[in-house]
Amino acid sequence: MLRTTLAQLRHQGRRTLSATVAVVIAVAFVVATLVVNATTTATVERAVAAQYQHTDLVVTGDGLDAALPRVARVPGVVAAVPDREVEVAARGRGVDDQVAIRSVAADAGLAWQDVTSGRLPTGAGEVAASDGHGVRVGDRLHLTGAGDAAAGPGTDVRVVGLVDLHGDPTAAGGPSLFATDAQVRALGGAETSQLRLRPAAGADPDAVRSAVRAAAGADATVVTGERQVATQVRMLTGGTVGLTAVLLSFAGLAVVVAGLVIANTFGVLLAQRTRELALLRCIGATSRQVRRTVLTEAFVVGLVASALGAAVGVALAAVASFVVGRLGSPLPLTELSVPPYAVVAGLVVGVVTDVAAAAVPARAATRVRALAALRPLATASVRSRPGVVRTVLGSLALAAGVLVLLLGTFTSLLLVAMAGGALSFVAIVLLGQLFVPPVVGLAGRLARRLGGVPATLAAGNSVRNPRRTAATTTALLVGVTLVSMALVGVASTRATTQAALDGRFPTDVVVTADTDLPPTLPARIESLDGVARVAALPGARVTGPRGEPVRAVAVDHAADPVLRDQVVQVPAAGTAVAPPWLLSTWDADPGDRVTLHVGDRRVQVLVRSDDDAADLLLAPSDLHRLAPAASARALWVRLDGGLTDTDAVSRTVSRTALAAASDAQVMSPAMERDALDSVLDGLLIAVTALLGVAVLIALVGVGNTLALSVWERQQESGLLRALGLPRRGLHRMLLWEAALVSGTASVLGLALGAAYGVAGTAAALGPLGDVHAVLPWGQLLLGVAVATAAGMLASVLPARRAARTPPVAAIAAAT
Repeated sequence: MLRTTLAQLRHQGRRTLSATVAVVIAVAFVVATLVVNATTTATVERAVAAQYQHTDLVVTGDGLDAALPRVARVPGVVAAVPDREVEVAARGRGVDDQVAIRSVAADAGLAWQDVTSGRLPTGAGEVAASDGHGVRVGDRLHLTGAGDAAAGPGTDVRVVGLVDLHGDPTAAGGPSLFATDAQVRALGGAETSQLRLRPAAGADPDAVRSAVRAAAGADATVVTGERQVATQVRMLTGGTVGLTAVLLSFAGLAVVVAGLVIANTFGVLLAQRTRELALLRCIGATSRQVRRTVLTEAFVVGLVASALGAAVGVALAAVASFVVGRLGSPLPLTELSVPPYAVVAGLVVGVVTDVAAAAVPARAATRVRALAALRPLATASVRSRPGVVRTVLGSLALAAGVLVLLLGTFTSLLLVAMAGGALSFVAIVLLGQLFVPPVVGLAGRLARRLGGVPATLAAGNSVRNPRRTAATTTALLVGVTLVSMALVGVASTRATTQAALDGRFPTDVVVTADTDLPPTLPARIESLDGVARVAALPGARVTGPRGEPVRAVAVDHAADPVLRDQVVQVPAAGTAVAPPWLLSTWDADPGDRVTLHVGDRRVQVLVRSDDDAADLLLAPSDLHRLAPAASARALWVRLDGGLTDTDAVSRTVSRTALAAASDAQVMSPAMERDALDSVLDGLLIAVTALLGVAVLIALVGVGNTLALSVWERQQESGLLRALGLPRRGLHRMLLWEAALVSGTASVLGLALGAAYGVAGTAAALGPLGDVHAVLPWGQLLLGVAVATAAGMLASVLPARRAARTPPVAAIAAAT
């Protein structure tokens, strides 16, 4: 039987092409994801290891500055250096933002920075900068420190060297700066994050480690440099692991769709080979041998396809690594890492999927009696026993899934809604054979009026085998449903969150600071084009009932001209308006009285809650009692009503405020909307591209089904040609058939995806308030058109092959 099986594969290998392509795509997805993850981890490990290449011991914990002199005096320790970091505001060539400045080891043996130009800083007023951000040796920068140092005039420094941080995952964004430890402390770097030690050559490692642990104190942790590298890698690759899990979930979806295509392919193949299998039964082959033959075919196809898929996956990972490196990413991925488990996982996934998907068709083929199989095989009806069982189970699952989905939607429980959606969708797949052929038939009636005889023949062919039609449509239905769900979900999320953003802000732009804003800033902002009014709100840092500092600003009705349409609670004397999180911190409820104080000055107020409040709002008289000299620490800015580009004006206000006060924070609905849109747009592109893999596999299945259907209907096609149907007519018939199948799947997927997208958005964003359901009809209809056109494109080769076959040859080949 093995020889027969291999001969069958050689003879009919072309018919398993779609199953092979489906497995190749799915396995390539899995392998590429695992290889990219391994390459990323290896890249991070190399970058982190470079920072500890000369470090034997690392000390972490609290109180390291006090422990540093004791640790340095431990016998056997040659050098001990602190690592310190602080965020500062930097302005100069190539930088105008908050940047991180890190300390450079005074000991040359522990200085890990790779200098590409110049040198490392050795004294005050000198810094080194990361290369590749436009900063050059000799440039001067103005730094404004953090904490208490933020109140000072700042520090002018000169760039004395450039450091190569290519490959450091912490170096994303703008440039990083390096300075001496004393310089970093002067800029506000109060705490040491770790101590790095270099023991003397020949010292006993265990003895030195024990002595260092004793000198550092009970709260300190002492580990080797290798152990610290492993810890840092785990921390830095945590997000990568999460991303890998997400990608593998999409890969799992691609595997499921590939399984549907494989099952449909083998189902059609075995239906075509009924006579051949019956002949094997007649000459003595048992049902087990026939089933084993089919499964062996599936195993061989799966093994070959999985090997090809693994190779394609590694190649895709290599291309991705090359592209990422050329884009200047902080993770260049220059050295491809191909772990054996990635290749093995791909082979196992492909082979298991192929064999499992072929198991049901193989079992169905061996249930037919040998002599009965020599007669034409009738299509299984939904009224048969298996059909009734499928219908009952599918109906029960659909009812339960819809109920659970509605429960999760109306109670804003996302996980419950996801479970209900998954269950209901599985039920729809089970019931596909019941409702898909009638829908295709309904579409066929419209096609008859538009396409004449070819469309009429196509409509009849598309519903002749309900099982095949349902299986083909289901594979494409899965992909289009998920793409439509992503489109509707992102559009609805965008509309809902933007409405919530508009309700969060009392005015168009809010400028706040922890220190006093310059007195001239309100007038400067009000003079900008597009700005209507500015209200300056005095503020101060007050201490709450539990000893925690909080920013408080004074508001009265003088600020009404700058307010938006929503009502802002203006506190009366003796009352305060607080956000809910602040009341939770105070363990207070609305209506309670709390005591606020600044030094020896105290005020007791009645607190109210406001979800839209960002700061603690006080009456001007109460704030004056706490801080008589309070100056403006918040500006509420109202823009002109007729503006068409509020984003540009908001950014101008932001630049003006930051230039005047380095610690200013600027927020506006327009700016947050921009940030949200960029995130949602990127998410939509990524998700649509990943789901496109499943759609691509489904389209391969559509093309395969049409090709096998053309082969099965050779005699019919030859007879139609003999009766006068021209080649063009036969070609159009198959194009109409593909359009009916893929178009029906796309429309059904659009409807289901829209419903699931709205339900998911309502479940996820219900706590924000009103959910705005948005159907992006342009994108949805474009998706339907693209999927339908792709299905028709998949029919081109089978149609050309059928049209080129002479009628006599087609009739003779089918007999």
